[in-house]
Amino acid sequence: MMAGDMNDRCDMVLLVQAEFDGELDAARAADLAVHRAHCPVCQAAEAELTRARELFQGDLYQPAPDDLRERILAQLDLATPAPTLARPRRFPHFAAWRPTMGGFGLGAACAAAIMLLVLSPNQQNLTEQVVASHVRALQPGHLEDVASTDQHTVKPWFDGRIDFAPPVRDFAAAGFPLIGGRLDYIEGRPVAALVYQRGKHIIDVYVWPEAATAALRPTTDELNGYNVVHWTQDGMTFWAVSDVEPGQLRAFAAAWRKPS
Repeated sequence: MMAGDMNDRCDMVLLVQAEFDGELDAARAADLAVHRAHCPVCQAAEAELTRARELFQGDLYQPAPDDLRERILAQLDLATPAPTLARPRRFPHFAAWRPTMGGFGLGAACAAAIMLLVLSPNQQNLTEQVVASHVRALQPGHLEDVASTDQHTVKPWFDGRIDFAPPVRDFAAAGFPLIGGRLDYIEGRPVAALVYQRGKHIIDVYVWPEAATAALRPTTDELNGYNVVHWTQDGMTFWAVSDVEPGQLRAFAAAWRKPS
């Protein structure tokens, strides 16, 4: 539903905040990205949240001038404190912010969202994102949107679902057969996830366009027992992640980097 049809309101604006908090799965995040491209309300919400996050990440502390500090301390010395009982803090905006409530404005949603940003964790880096996506995909029913060992079936499945044509190759002869693909969501955009197998192990390869023209040789990393290899070539960036041993994953990346 477009924002213009709702007089500057959009039922999906709450998902913008959920995406900032890392609460959307890949499919829901991809749907939101498609919707947001045509929705001014969600675009405005994303811009407000981005500005708020930048403010909170900056240095907001400014020391008070000495004369102001002295005046405040003098007033405190003169004041007679009255005994009071401690009361729990309340956040009235949260009680009013419910998905079932109709007709809430963008300003109210953003006000509550800004408060949540103070409590939300730091944004994941790319290695953390690909590993987290790989772990989610290993859950039953999440691994493939298209299940096929034929690269000529997997590649055209992405047509119309993402704004680029990912390279799809099969390395069955090298012991890394293609078993399918899916749409995923990394670094704030829909990406292609190609699924390969090595024995009983799954290898996910995340692919999206790379702005830099120079190819980047593979770099390796490890996180929570998962190995990651990252490289760029032919205008694309590649992230391979799996629990196979590092040498096997490097061999897989080397097979990818050979001319087809």
